[in-house]
Amino acid sequence: MTDKRDYYKILGVERDASADEIKKAYRKLAMKYHPDKNKSPDAEEKFKELSEAYGVLSDDTKRGQYDRFGHEGIDNRYSREDIFRGASFDDIFKDMGFGGGGGIFNLFFGSGGYNRAARPQRGRDLIYGLEIPFKTAAFGGERTIEIPKREACDTCGGSGAKPGTTPKTCQTCGGAGQIRRTQTTPFGRFITTSTCSTCQGRGSVIEEPCPTCQGRGVVRRKKKISVKIPAGIDNGARLRMSGEGEAGERGAPSGDLYIDIHVIPDPVFKREGDDVIVEEPISITQAALGSEIRVPTLKGHAKIKIPPGTQTGKTFRLKGNGMPHLYGYGQGDQFVKIVVKTPTNLTDRQKVLLKELAETFGEKKGSSGIFNRMVNGVKEHL
Repeated sequence: MTDKRDYYKILGVERDASADEIKKAYRKLAMKYHPDKNKSPDAEEKFKELSEAYGVLSDDTKRGQYDRFGHEGIDNRYSREDIFRGASFDDIFKDMGFGGGGGIFNLFFGSGGYNRAARPQRGRDLIYGLEIPFKTAAFGGERTIEIPKREACDTCGGSGAKPGTTPKTCQTCGGAGQIRRTQTTPFGRFITTSTCSTCQGRGSVIEEPCPTCQGRGVVRRKKKISVKIPAGIDNGARLRMSGEGEAGERGAPSGDLYIDIHVIPDPVFKREGDDVIVEEPISITQAALGSEIRVPTLKGHAKIKIPPGTQTGKTFRLKGNGMPHLYGYGQGDQFVKIVVKTPTNLTDRQKVLLKELAETFGEKKGSSGIFNRMVNGVKEHL
């Protein structure tokens, strides 16, 4: 469970607020609590909280995840860097006279103030579509996949520098990664920062690049990964494998790998939630006289008794023979739907016997007696 406050309440807006209303609310509160303007002890934490709320609610995808799953939908899917990446801080802070939004990232990810080098960027997430048989979805299993991705260079250990050398401190920014400027605005005098163009915010430069990765710190190769499939998983589900995405820059964390599950339809079993449906054909005589039949289940076969007079569409329940509850206890049920087959390619003798049977029901040719209604009902179902 998370103890975070509701993002909408933090910004003071309704849950159906428009993008413009969210932006205006954040602009107003950010002006009040920005650390360059407000020196109270709790201003910085309040500003962080406001900025995180805006970073989520200003992005349609992140907002949708939050509306559906709450903080769990954000914390389990996005890193802190992901929350702020792409949010429109720049235009807001330029309008307010604070310069660009780079200070947001330094405030959250720097270690002690704004004048810090930008952290190496986290690796990209990857998505892989995996097809599995129906019974693998039912019982779980393990699959080995092979994906091409960027991984840390073995030669330089991900630093990007030639073995035996190290990156040098940037002379332009002194290792800060940013250039500080003092700016006078109608709101007072503020210190703003911008990314150093020499080192691109890294705070260091590589004078002798690694010959294997040419200074990038990463190489592209294929990797085999074992994927554990939980029992009861459904078509369209997504599995997350933390750290199995592409390598980050210069030792930064790797991204995640998302496995999108596609369950191959089964010719016998149909799934509805955690229940499975099976259609079982029986003959007219079995339906009329009753019988005991064997039906397929996920674990083999089971016997069910067909009472006399069973009609097409009659359903029998096999409790606990369905799909396992994903990440839980118990199972769904199996439902066996009976389909009474109309006989075809009858011999002369069989035709005579059926006519005699029809007469015992008081039926005449072309009539709609009990026997004909049963046969016609089967035909309509088929």
